[in-house]
Amino acid sequence: MTTLHAPTLQKPPAPPTSEELRALALRHGLTVSGARPSLPAYVRQLWSRRDFITAFATARLTAQYSQARLGQVWQVVTPLLNAAVYYAIFGVLMDVQHGIPDYVPFLLTGVFVWTFTSQTLLVGTRAISGNLGLVRALHFPRASLPIALALQQLQQLVFSLGALVVILFCFGEFPRPSWLLAIPALTLQALFSTGLALVTARLAARTPDIAQLMPFLLRTWMYASGVMWSIARLTEGRGLPHAVVLLLQANPAAVYIDLMRFALVESFTADLLPPHVWALAAGWALLAFAGGFAYFWKAEETYGRG
Repeated sequence: MTTLHAPTLQKPPAPPTSEELRALALRHGLTVSGARPSLPAYVRQLWSRRDFITAFATARLTAQYSQARLGQVWQVVTPLLNAAVYYAIFGVLMDVQHGIPDYVPFLLTGVFVWTFTSQTLLVGTRAISGNLGLVRALHFPRASLPIALALQQLQQLVFSLGALVVILFCFGEFPRPSWLLAIPALTLQALFSTGLALVTARLAARTPDIAQLMPFLLRTWMYASGVMWSIARLTEGRGLPHAVVLLLQANPAAVYIDLMRFALVESFTADLLPPHVWALAAGWALLAFAGGFAYFWKAEETYGRG
């Protein structure tokens, strides 16, 4: 009688562990999708996209007013209309211009410079959320977007400054050697504003409500920055605590506005500037840009997800 034996079943091999899979991927040169590169590598990637950043900024600037009849003229008309409103309210009704010589050039310079910083922060809040299709479809350093939008605002400011120079001519302000100081002042302000745009871009990417809150924060900041009045004359002889005076003088927006006024408006003399003004301007620019860039880079792999 023949005895039948049941076939021996082979035990299936155990699936590879995550560590084994990770080692296999590394051995074949695979990397994590969307992983954050090192900071030096990130800077190199940004530099390699410099043509894209410039083209993106220029295209946005060209398209900004493409649907309006006046087109690019609105780049100049908008700050001029704001200045006219501020002059009517603060210069005429509230008589803030009392004791400030050349108030119209003083006011216009403040409005144009402030508009650059405020608009850069506003577009920064929409840098990621307003370009989600681009972020999700293509791989590139996400800092390209807020930097490009900040460059767009700088291009708009340079265009607007041409109109400001013409207005200054009409009020008796003509080119002097001090006008050259506008170049380093604007450079430092651009670095400062770009750094803040990187911060607001990351915050708004995680919390979209930041974009709704930003106009109120900027309006409060504007009133504390001496756009419509002179901080030096406002604090003079009022018995304000020394700490409050120092905070008002060290306000970065006020520092850059005062530097531009010192460069362009002859009656705005050095005694109206806060102490160590250039050190303040350089310190704020370095702190904001370096800190903002590192803060944005740390969340690189999270943009466009969720």
